[in-house]
Amino acid sequence: MYNKQYAKTIKLFLMDADPEGRMMCELSNWNGKAYRIPRGKVKDCADRADLKSTSVYLLFGKTESSTSKPKVYIGEAENAVNRLAQHVSKKDFWNEAVVFISKDDNLNKAHIKYLESRLFEIAKQAGRYDLVNDNTPTRSAISESDQAEMEEFIEYVQILVNTMGFRVFEPLVRHTDDIFQADDGLYLKGARGANGRGKRVADGFVVFTGSEVTKDTVPSFPKWAQLIRDELIEGGVIVTKGESLVFQQDYLFSSPSSAAAVIMGRSANGLKEWKDSTGRDLASVEEVEIKEA
Repeated sequence: MYNKQYAKTIKLFLMDADPEGRMMCELSNWNGKAYRIPRGKVKDCADRADLKSTSVYLLFGKTESSTSKPKVYIGEAENAVNRLAQHVSKKDFWNEAVVFISKDDNLNKAHIKYLESRLFEIAKQAGRYDLVNDNTPTRSAISESDQAEMEEFIEYVQILVNTMGFRVFEPLVRHTDDIFQADDGLYLKGARGANGRGKRVADGFVVFTGSEVTKDTVPSFPKWAQLIRDELIEGGVIVTKGESLVFQQDYLFSSPSSAAAVIMGRSANGLKEWKDSTGRDLASVEEVEIKEA
């Protein structure tokens, strides 16, 4: 992931004087530039000369249901405007595009093929989005010095994409699948086999792979939680293993309470149900964190 040591200045220019319109983004001390372009505004970019240069781009689509992932397509182009226009007529899943170019025109075909491949790889590892590319992009062979420059370019791409609200390159949480760091996670235990592990993150609460879900729910189980539970089982996020229902992958919930409810099969206050390794509930943990800040 990108280096968080140093503060960054990001300049945002609303090209249509509308937060929902086109946006140009620049980062201090970087020779790249990003454009965020709504699907309906691609036609308005035809007169921008810099968008007719080599680029790497991402197409973003919304989720289809409460438990499905958003979609992303990662590509490269020698003329970004023309390529986006083609995607408008041929791909219907996407609503917004983010295009990255070099302000000094020093990205050649080999560079953008390398960027496309690496960004695809990072997005796949992060697992937040469904990648809808038909094929895995091939990585071009470039010199060691060019590779170093492109890896730095990728760091800035990650910063800007994240700033725009697309967390496509950011893992849900950093932990190993086989070793759970007790001081870096939260636990939940309940009746009927509920046994969860997870962590609060910036955009919700992640339940870790291997967490066990109660097979039975109480009569008063909320309908919204039953819907999420059913969709997770139908989608293969929660699977049957022996006598248990188990999460087979990390999953991001909107809140600790929704995560706790699905695992425990009843209404739950996640701030009270999730506890750290010392037995403190999440509400107490966060209260201490605020006091110590």
